[in-house]
Amino acid sequence: MARTPTPHNEAVAGQIAPFVLMPGDPLRAKRLAEAYLEGVEQFNGVRNMLGYTGTYQGSPVSVMGSGMGMPSIGIYSYELFNFYGVESIVRIGTAGGVAPSVRLRDIVLGMGACTDSNYAHQFNVPGTLAPIADFGLLRRAADAAERLGYPVRVGNVLSSDVFYNDDRTAEQRWAKMGVLAVEMESAALYLNAMRAHRRALTILTVTDVVSRGEALTAEERQESLTQMMEVALSLAKPEQVLRN
Repeated sequence: MARTPTPHNEAVAGQIAPFVLMPGDPLRAKRLAEAYLEGVEQFNGVRNMLGYTGTYQGSPVSVMGSGMGMPSIGIYSYELFNFYGVESIVRIGTAGGVAPSVRLRDIVLGMGACTDSNYAHQFNVPGTLAPIADFGLLRRAADAAERLGYPVRVGNVLSSDVFYNDDRTAEQRWAKMGVLAVEMESAALYLNAMRAHRRALTILTVTDVVSRGEALTAEERQESLTQMMEVALSLAKPEQVLRN
């Protein structure tokens, strides 16, 4: 484990839990920590990328912002995995629906993360590397969403480097390949986890479907984000092996 603190994280070894929730917005990280965790202590404020550690039903949990885009989450997740000994990172965020079957409020679990980014080129593999989620986290999240009665979809998401795309037909071409939703971070998170032999999963709430001109109101967004958080926090508890 490299020496800490880092240029981007002032935490010292032991201040960050093995399980980390990672929203994009650092202020959302603050709100989530205060709303869901007990005994909260702030461990990072460098560049206002806020990070907190507490407990959820007795399990240690950290919440830290990732910023927007793959370069940003690439830095923070790399350091968490490689410098702070984090075992699992669950990205919790919002997304735009792409597939015609996706509806507002759907919870999307990113089984894989297609991308238009060059982030994977650094690994110099002799082919195309597929960024994928950890199956154990994915399976548990799907089970939790179904148990709670929340609308859940499992499949490919698109991690794009471009928010305002000059090519207005791009999303349609991803949709025809079955991509469910578009966001901007998951591919880098998954690739970092794969390289570090750690675990990662993205859980998204669909807050808009541009092709149909639909979007959630602020109140509706909050209700849906609460559902997503319940699913994400269920993963903080140690996995139980059920025997007959």
